Amino acid sequence: MELKLHSFNKKSTAKLKVPDSIFDAPYNEALIHQVVTSYLSASRAGTKAQKTRSEARGGGRKPWRQKGLGRARAGTIRSPIWRSGGITFAAKPRDYSKKVNKKMYRGAIRSILAELSRQERLLFIDDVKMESPKTKALVEKLDSMKLKEVLIITDEINENLYLASRNIPCVDVVDTQEINPYTLIGYEKVLMTKPALEKVEAWLA
Repeated sequence: MELKLHSFNKKSTAKLKVPDSIFDAPYNEALIHQVVTSYLSASRAGTKAQKTRSEARGGGRKPWRQKGLGRARAGTIRSPIWRSGGITFAAKPRDYSKKVNKKMYRGAIRSILAELSRQERLLFIDDVKMESPKTKALVEKLDSMKLKEVLIITDEINENLYLASRNIPCVDVVDTQEINPYTLIGYEKVLMTKPALEKVEAWLA
């Protein structure tokens, strides 16, 4: 199939041939949901930790004798029902990640890219080169393409482009190695350079 190839430095378009296996793939909502959920779960730190009654400092001595005082039996001042005691079901560090094999992950990326293309949210550009790290210059380029909330995907991060984009709200720049399903669906538009497209095709082929 053929899609439009925009130019970054001048207002012109050309035809770009892309593989149907990637950009005409069927939309698999269940697979995308599973992969996005897995990605978000793997992003969780899982470092929350609390102390049980045995881990709380102190409480080694029985606070009073077992019988004869008319008080409830107590073996430690670190009981969970006591103030400053341990936690009954204490949270411990854990791994929230869910396994997703490579074939499923690549299938979800193909499905997302195809759906973005069908919704006209995926645009291709010859290259994104900035002569200087000027935010104003990048804003003017994006305004000329009527882009406000956009994810720019390049084959490798250009320092001038990164510096120019980091102060613009809702604009992010990533390279092909940082592509993930959550980021792809999180922006109104996705702008991919031609060199980045070649890398994506090799990855998803």
